[in-house]
Order: sequence, then C-alpha cells, then structure tokens
Amino acid sequence: MDTNAMNRSPKKRRTLQEEIERIAARTVPMHMPGHKRGLRPSDALPYELDITEIDGADDLHDASGILAEAMERAADLWGSRRTWFLVGGSTCGLLAAIRAAAPFGSEIIAARNCHRSVFHAIELGGYKVHWIVPEQNREYEICKAITPEQVAAAVNRHPGSSAVVLTSPTYEGIISDIRGISGICTKAGIPLIVDEAHGAHLGLFGEDGFPDGAVKCGADLVVQSLHKTLPSLTQTAVLHLQGNLVGEREIERQLGIFETSSPSYPLMISIDSCVGLLRKEGKELFGRWKENLDRFYRDTESFGSIRVFNEDSRREKNNEPLVRDRSKILISFRNGNMRGSRAAQILRSRYGIETEMSSGMNVLAMTGPGDSREIFTRLFEALRSMDIVLCSGGEEELRRREPLELPKVRTACSILKAVEHPHEMLPLRECIGRICGEYLYAYPPGIPILAPGEYITAQHLKAILRTESDGNRIYHTHSDDRKMIACLEE
Repeated sequence: MDTNAMNRSPKKRRTLQEEIERIAARTVPMHMPGHKRGLRPSDALPYELDITEIDGADDLHDASGILAEAMERAADLWGSRRTWFLVGGSTCGLLAAIRAAAPFGSEIIAARNCHRSVFHAIELGGYKVHWIVPEQNREYEICKAITPEQVAAAVNRHPGSSAVVLTSPTYEGIISDIRGISGICTKAGIPLIVDEAHGAHLGLFGEDGFPDGAVKCGADLVVQSLHKTLPSLTQTAVLHLQGNLVGEREIERQLGIFETSSPSYPLMISIDSCVGLLRKEGKELFGRWKENLDRFYRDTESFGSIRVFNEDSRREKNNEPLVRDRSKILISFRNGNMRGSRAAQILRSRYGIETEMSSGMNVLAMTGPGDSREIFTRLFEALRSMDIVLCSGGEEELRRREPLELPKVRTACSILKAVEHPHEMLPLRECIGRICGEYLYAYPPGIPILAPGEYITAQHLKAILRTESDGNRIYHTHSDDRKMIACLEE
C-alpha cells in the first residue's frame, strides 16, 4: 500500500460542485449541452451544473485541475496510490483495467462467477482464460469464496498469465481472502484485478462491522461502484491503482477507449460529494448502519422457518472460514418450501418492500448508510409475519428439492473465436455436447450460465430450466427464442 496516499492531507479548496457552480455562473453557455443550463424538462435534474470541458472545468482524460484534486481526495479516502473517476459504471473500469494489465491475445486467470462485463473484456481482448470455479454453499445455493489455494494452483499451472481477475464481494456478499491472494500474485509478478463493485464501503472506518476492502488488502487494480452501497448517483464508480505492475499511462489510455470522451459533470460532482460526505460524517453514518444491522440480525435469529444468512461466528457448518459483507441481507425460504420470486412478490405486494434480487429459494435485500432504523424494522416485521405463516404451513408452494450443482466448465475455444464463428440455432435438448455461441445469463446478477466457446452439458440445461422455473428470465445474446441456443456450426 502507498503509505504516502494515506498521509496526504486534502487541499483547502472548494468542492467540485462549488467550483462548477462558480465556473457555470461566470459565462453565457455558447457550448454544449443543448439545454444551455436553462431549458429543463425536469426541475429535479441539475442542468445548471451540466457543463463541458470549458476553461477552468478541467478534463477527465487529462486532469490537472479541479478534477485531479477531486480524484486525489478519493484516493486519500480509500488509501490508493491513484484513483480515477468513472461515469460509465464499474463496467468501463473493468474493461480498461483488464486491457491495461493484459496484452491482446494473452492468457489470464479469472473466477468463473465474474460479472458478464469481465467476459466481455475477455472477448474484446481475445484472451485465453483459465477459469477458477468456486465451490458452492449448498444450503443457500451460492458461490463460496475463491481461496488462495485455488489461485496458487492456477498460477502454478499457468505462470505466463498476464492477470488474475476476481469478484469480491460477490452479489450475495461473500468476500475472498484478497490479502492472501494478493501475496501470491505479487510473488508471481501477476497483477490482481478485483471487481469490488459491491464493496466500495468495505474497511473505510475501522470498527464499523465491515472487513477490509481490496485496496487495503493489496490488490493492484480495484473497481468499485459507488452507487451500489454509497450515496452517489447511478453510473458513478472509481478505479483504484496500487503497486507498480500496471502503468498509469496505460490505464489512462484504456480509459480513453472505454469511457466516454464527454463525461457528465453532475455524475463527477456526485462522486466528489459522496467522498466529502464520508469524510465529514462517515463514521457516524457507518456506526448507525452497523447498529441497525446488528439489531436486525439479532432479532431474526428467532425465526422458525425463514433463515437469514448471519453466521456471526464467521464459520459455516463445516467449519470453513467465512468472511462476509453483512450489508447484503440474504434471506432463505428453503425451509418454508417457497421460491425466492414468490417471497419477493409477497414482500412487494403485501408489505411495500422492493428487494434487490430473488434467486432460487433466496431473496437479497441490499442495505446502505442511508437506511433508517424504521426501514430495517419494516423488513423485520414483514419477515416475521411471513415466518409465522410459513411455520404453520399456510404458504407451502412446492416440494423440497435438492440444491442445484454448479455446472462444470469445459472450454473448446476462446470467447472471441466462438463469437466470430458461424452458428446455428438449436432446441435446448439438442444442444448437449455442442459448443455454445452466445451468452446465457440471469440478470441480476449477470453471471453467465453459459459463455461462447463452452461445451453445453445436461447440467447447464438443468440450471437454465431451474432458473426459469424459479421465475427468473434467462437472457440470450443471440437467440430470440428462449427455447433455442446459438451453437457453433460443425
């Protein structure tokens, strides 16, 4: 970690919003955007702050003024050597980070439960990928953490790889041992890239109930979506750099390719405002957040049918170490024989609670520092009412079923080669043994069940049918008919 970054003191300057307000007020806008900061379809949108790279406003792709100072404030908060603002979400950050670390056509190591944006980076980079498939928590049907042992084995088998790419925390909040994995990658001279889109809040304020984030744990490149867990607008994200395995200039070059050349100033103001709020009130906000989570998890231990994934001992039943982001409330309805989609519909229609995701027998509720005690109480009371009904058998929906095993991955060719190869549409049952020519995924969380270049197995079909029967849509990138899959022509 760059200790100098932690010791930098913020400059006594105006915030980015104050600077933009000053710049915008001093001139008549004879420049884009077309609303000219006056013609506003909605009073709720900050048109007066939506400017372009005029004098004094700096340039995100060549920052040396107020944007450079704002990004330095972000680097100070997370303790990184360098931080870049992203206005295209974590997606553009992951595309740029992977391409900066790995030359076109090289080999990389990646976790198979990465978001589809990582798969797109693999496709665009023409990479040969060596997948690490996480083990499964059968009780909740979610992926476990990627272990240092798995990464060490992959690095030993493929020492010429240009990068290692992991997701931590996962959508359900499972956190890998990034500190241990980072040590392995550093020793091998291979940069570690962590998709921490759901973990921008980790480790910011010490005793806040959250473990350290990937920056503190030594990852080389870390991408975070601020809007997912922190008070910032949608599409706002940051890319952090540590160490010397990836060059700053190459990162900036790739950001110039994957991020818009017309970045939104309201979005960048949102990032800087979020950083400012955390600096001023973060400990207090996170302290209340922790208190609300502690109370919620403690109160839900009394449920008889519904299970809330808590594990305060940080150990699963088989005594494996477990580190988890407790802000992701994972609720299992397996003991009540209820699908997550049905539970989510009940929470929505009867109790006015819209959850983040339903998958299998689970519902995921995402929390943040802006959630009041009343919101946590409302969720608890709704779940308690549902638990009483489920314990009496009043909402039984389906027979108990076996957990769905993760399909094994066997690759025939690179994603890029598969995408460019001629393909044909085949009914699902005729696809077994064929090579997939498209992505199939449920969204959220956007992790491909199948990717181009992978052999299709009966396990894949079972996963597709089970996901659809649970009320989740499977997206196809080629086929318009969900009963068909694009396969490579033989």
